[in-house]
Amino acid sequence: MIRRYADEPRLSGAVRHGGLVYLAGQVADDTSLDAEGQTRDILAQIDHLLAETGSDKRHLLSVQIFLADIKDIDAMNKAWDAWIDVGCKPARATVEARLVDPSWRVEVTAIAACRPDAYDA
Repeated sequence: MIRRYADEPRLSGAVRHGGLVYLAGQVADDTSLDAEGQTRDILAQIDHLLAETGSDKRHLLSVQIFLADIKDIDAMNKAWDAWIDVGCKPARATVEARLVDPSWRVEVTAIAACRPDAYDA
């Protein structure tokens, strides 16, 4: 069974299938924030989406982070380090990329496993 969450006109914010959750690229709601603030905003959104889909940050498998300016990596990592469960770190890639909206400093996408109590094939 495929389940879709946070439906938008062009995409689903998350898709769950076969015990995995795939997150679309998440960007900050408040684009006036700096890279650290935008990252905190995005990570809160990810917490919400993962909870809604039967997962959480401890079940993250892979994360891709896109920065509009690679010089923001320290600011992004400050928010990341405060958020991530150090005992359950996912595989991660961070790259500089031209993002669709120039006010976006950070975009994050991820794949997570469902919690065992929430798994369905």
